[in-house]
Parts: sequence; C-alpha cells; structure tokens
Amino acid sequence: MCRSIKTLRGPGSVATDDEIEAAALQFVRKVSGFRVPSRKHQEAFDRAVAEVTESSRRMLTAISQAR
Repeated sequence: MCRSIKTLRGPGSVATDDEIEAAALQFVRKVSGFRVPSRKHQEAFDRAVAEVTESSRRMLTAISQAR
C-alpha cells in the first residue's frame, strides 16, 4: 500500500498521539489521492483523518492491553 507509513508498534515501543495522527494523515492522503484537499473536500478529509486516528489509537490500546 504505502511504504512510507512507518510501523507504529514494535517490541517495547508505544506510539505517541502525534505519530498516530501523522500515520492517519499519510493513509488518508494515499487513499484519497489528495496531498492537500480543496476547500470543497477539506471537511471530509479532516473527518477521515480524525476517524482513522481514533480507530488506530483504540486498536493500539487494545493490543497493548492484551499482552
């Protein structure tokens, strides 16, 4: 998919909120095809970044608690 998105979970490492959001932004950029969306698409773009960020945070939290 996108080789530039770095793995956020590794042995003994915890991703920061900034790292999770940056990865979500990269993902949404890749999926949408927009590096910077137009004003018309900005709201949908920002909402997608927020949703991917939150979903990723929940997943990483669940994984870390299951160890």
